[in-house]
Parts: sequence; C-alpha cells; structure tokens
Amino acid sequence: MTARKRRTNDTTPTDDTLVIESMNRQECLQLLSRHHVGRLAFAFRNRVDIRPISYIHQRGWIYGRTSAGTKFRLIAHSPWVAFEVDEIKGMLSWESVVVHGGFYVLNPNGSDLDRQTWRRARAAVRRLFPASWTPDDPVPSRTILFRIHIDEISGRRARAASTKSATRAPTRKRKRTT
Repeated sequence: MTARKRRTNDTTPTDDTLVIESMNRQECLQLLSRHHVGRLAFAFRNRVDIRPISYIHQRGWIYGRTSAGTKFRLIAHSPWVAFEVDEIKGMLSWESVVVHGGFYVLNPNGSDLDRQTWRRARAAVRRLFPASWTPDDPVPSRTILFRIHIDEISGRRARAASTKSATRAPTRKRKRTT
C-alpha cells in the first residue's frame, strides 16, 4: 500500500504517519542548552568528517576542548564548521538542531581580551567537567579550548501525525434503556 503525501504550511511533505516541522530560534537554543554531546562537521579538500564532542552552550557560542590531533589540524585550514545536536525519543519523535559558524581557538597567552575570553570559556567548560585543568582532569590531553560562533541555527522536529480517529468529532454516548 502506498502512503498518501501531503503538505501543510509549516511542515515537510510526509506520509500519513509523520509530520516534520521547523523549530524556531528559541526552541533550537533550548535544545542546545539541554544537551552536552554533539557532532562537529568540518571539511578539508574533498573530504567531510564528523566527530562527536562534548560542549556547553552559552550566550551565542558553543564551547569545548580538543587535543592537537588530525581534527584540529584540518579545521585550522578551513574554520567554517557545522555542529549538530539531536534529541531522539523514538523513530517518529525527534528534534535536531544544526549550527553553522566559525571555529575559533582560544589563546590563554594572547591579548587581554584573548585571556579574558579564554578564562570565560574555561569557566563554562568547568561547569561540565569541574576537574578540567586540574590534576584530576578526566581528559588531560585536551588542552585546546575552542568556541564556535552561532552564525546560523536551524532545527526540525518529527512527530507522529494525528490519527483519523483523533481528528473526528466526538460521538455522543447513547443512553441505555432497560
């Protein structure tokens, strides 16, 4: 059996079981704030890669830590990245937010503004990992602090479509006679 396709003003064409809607900016930011693991996508030459990272969202920025590996070297060549976070409740119930923006490495030894920005970012990351930059640091190799500016943000959500019985007018109960 073939599912009928439909379209409404704020949804993507779907079959009769799924509705996909756009999320507004505030909903997208709320989803970013609820989670702390996302995926960083970046491109170098003819290759695109995606890596999971821990992060914290604060005032229009995504903050995180990394180590001086391949990912870091590749992003240095092209600092424009995408970042995605999902909240999945089921096959027909999910939300997904995508951010596009610049990837900035923070310098603890730069200008006064650089040092101030680095300290703010470190404080943000320490809310997730209080032992960061201490002898008890759970990931001491991640010495590079970065942030991603939220230049663009968009989100989509999926939900199960209402069933036909849920959209019908309620029926009246008949009085029982004996």
